[in-house]
Amino acid sequence: MSAVVAVPRRLQFAIDKLGVLIAAIATVASFLPFAAFRANRIVLGESKSIFAALPAWEATLLVLALFAAIAIALFRTPTLWRLWTSLVVLAILFIAVGHAASFLTPEGDRIARVSPGAGFWLLIFAFALLAADAIARLKLRPWTRIGALVGVAIFFAVLLGSGTLNDLSILREYFNRGDTFWREAQTHLALALGSLAAATVAGIPIGILCHRSDALRAPVLNVLNAIQTVPSIALFGLLIAPLAWVAANIPSASALGISGIGAAPAMVALFAYSLLPVVANTVVGLDNVPPAANDAAKGMGMTDRQRLLTVEFPLAFPVILTGIRIVLVQNIGLATIAALIGGGGFGVFVFQGVGQTAMDLVLLGAVPTVALAFAAAVVLDSIVEMVSPKDMRRD
Repeated sequence: MSAVVAVPRRLQFAIDKLGVLIAAIATVASFLPFAAFRANRIVLGESKSIFAALPAWEATLLVLALFAAIAIALFRTPTLWRLWTSLVVLAILFIAVGHAASFLTPEGDRIARVSPGAGFWLLIFAFALLAADAIARLKLRPWTRIGALVGVAIFFAVLLGSGTLNDLSILREYFNRGDTFWREAQTHLALALGSLAAATVAGIPIGILCHRSDALRAPVLNVLNAIQTVPSIALFGLLIAPLAWVAANIPSASALGISGIGAAPAMVALFAYSLLPVVANTVVGLDNVPPAANDAAKGMGMTDRQRLLTVEFPLAFPVILTGIRIVLVQNIGLATIAALIGGGGFGVFVFQGVGQTAMDLVLLGAVPTVALAFAAAVVLDSIVEMVSPKDMRRD
């Protein structure tokens, strides 16, 4: 009769379900091209593996770090280990791709281009997913999340300032267009924030009216829903003719910068897209105010206006702020399309890059757009949680 030997608990390794996916993606990505070398910005690139893109010793260290990180992701390791592992590996990957650009670029060559390869982007995705999962499991407090975002921003500021990434093609495109880049960045922010401000000023009163009047609620929300179904490019195009007529027939409108193309139709379109989330969330927030709070306010002799300003609106504010968060993230992305009608913004680089088959120029517009949207989402999510009642916050 054979004896059953019990395995000590500390020697048992449990597999993490999400870790299996992360490990699979990272493993596949390790065999894909880490960087691509091109003789100039137009020609097709030559794919380079990790060992071809980096000095042997640096490539070996990177592979060992990836192997260790994959093992930590695969098994049910402590959440803090997973978070720090993902952050360290992400930092190493960005430093390594900068070194790969310097290693592959011939001395003094200002024409050659080195871009991150598919393997690099998949590795970034895999370990960003690991970091996001760890942050969700840790249930970090709002200020901690904002602090982490600031830390990431400082890391990239130091990395960019050190010159480590200077030989990457996206940075070379930036150096060629530095003044234009910051001008379009201001335009992009003006479109996103300006349309948000206008939608907030107009949308909250409309939402209050819809909450107060059932006769208004359905027609207003149906119209705003219909606007949301119109593709963004089509809406930008539809606004060209009426705004051109306004500019041609109303001299003061032209003096204010209103025209058929440019920032005006872009701002109007973004404003139209922004109204539904603000109005709908205002209605939902006010609808969810506990009846007992309103009854208590009535019992104290408060007028409708006093109840709205001191009871209903403060209780509904977290839901309204959620709508504002949706609008800001949405508009940062949609503002990119404004470049198609001369509205400016980061879309200028995206569409120039598409037209010239220069993917690094596309990235020059896409990367800051994604970074802005991500930062806005983190900050506003944290603010929403801070202003929410304690019983509505995460456990």
